[in-house]
Amino acid sequence: MTTQAPSQVDVVAVQRRTLGVLSGGVALSGLGVTVGITVGGLLARDVAGTESASGIGQTAGVLGAAVIAVPLARLSDRAGRRAGLAAGYAVAVLGALVTVWAAAISSLVLLLIGLFGFGAATACGLQARYAAADLALPERRGRALALVVWATTLGSVLGPNLAGPGDDLGRRLGLPPLGGAFAVSAAVFTVVAVVLLGLLRPDPLLLARRLGGGGGTGVRPRGATGAAVRAVWATPGGRLGLTAVVVSHAVMVGVMVMTPVHMGHAGGPAGTTLRVIGLVISVHVAGMYLFSPLVGLLADRAGRATTVAVGGGLLLLAAGLAGTAPPGAAVRLAFGLLLLGLGWSCGLIAGSTLVTESVGPALRPTAQGGTDLLMGLGAAVAGLAGGPLLAAGGFPLVTSVSAALVVPLAVVWAGSARRGGLSDPGSS
Repeated sequence: MTTQAPSQVDVVAVQRRTLGVLSGGVALSGLGVTVGITVGGLLARDVAGTESASGIGQTAGVLGAAVIAVPLARLSDRAGRRAGLAAGYAVAVLGALVTVWAAAISSLVLLLIGLFGFGAATACGLQARYAAADLALPERRGRALALVVWATTLGSVLGPNLAGPGDDLGRRLGLPPLGGAFAVSAAVFTVVAVVLLGLLRPDPLLLARRLGGGGGTGVRPRGATGAAVRAVWATPGGRLGLTAVVVSHAVMVGVMVMTPVHMGHAGGPAGTTLRVIGLVISVHVAGMYLFSPLVGLLADRAGRATTVAVGGGLLLLAAGLAGTAPPGAAVRLAFGLLLLGLGWSCGLIAGSTLVTESVGPALRPTAQGGTDLLMGLGAAVAGLAGGPLLAAGGFPLVTSVSAALVVPLAVVWAGSARRGGLSDPGSS
């Protein structure tokens, strides 16, 4: 089979196909991710026999997504997006199966290892947004990236509702309690890996490099991730994008993970409380993903920097609104978390686009992997700090500290704007 010359490739058609394959894969994988996340904390609690272990289980998944992002980015750098994403989902399948095994033998250590590997699916979902931008025109890059983020909506909405049926199916198959949900996730990730291997052709990253006159990069030296992140930080746009992604994710996680605990202090029938909490979190998820196409359009039309500023303002407004809401004020909390999700969407989409545009195609996968590592580590720290902050000063302290994280973003934004370094391809 002969390889077409770059001049013979219909880039528009390839990009359309790439977006379709990535969106379908992310939508399906989001189903597996949310099924697992829904019961992961409960499984950790049951295995360890203590409520505090549920937070440890969630942190293991977050850390897995952060740490695994780097080797997946390196693999994409060497062999293309198709290889990197398929390998990541294969790791997630292994993590899900190890989690089922851990549930069967009630091993907390093995469970945390499994949940760590399970986090690879989240890392793949995040890196898929970068793959969507590889072949996109500068004036449409934000919308391409946003489309893949939006596709996550389907799995995020349906996933939690399949946790119960998945557990029932697992019990009928002889799996341990709550293990059926992870078996469903393993099956879903297997399908996604096969689909990506078969349909993500030609590889968007490798084609983008050929169109740009470059070839493969070979094996990068030790410290390549740090060097790539420093290259991003060296440009005003890259500095703003990196800060926006890390801050937006940390603020979102810091507030979101403690909201159910805060609402649990309202009292009343437990079933009613759980239903209300579920509705509030669903509204939050809608804010994160549902409006992504509009956020991408804003980033392309009004500019990446403007969209980052809008996101920062929304994060502050969300923290103020939710932080002053009593535990029983479900409507107010829901509106606050809707704004929180929308602010996260603005920061993630515009920030990721700025990071992508700050370095050339040869450095992009490594820089993007390093960015997602920092983003995940920031979220892990915010999640771990939430419990002690809630115990020390209640939900207002949690939201106040989270809101304070927007200050560095404002400083970087002002500094970059003052130097005139925020030229937006999308605003021209």
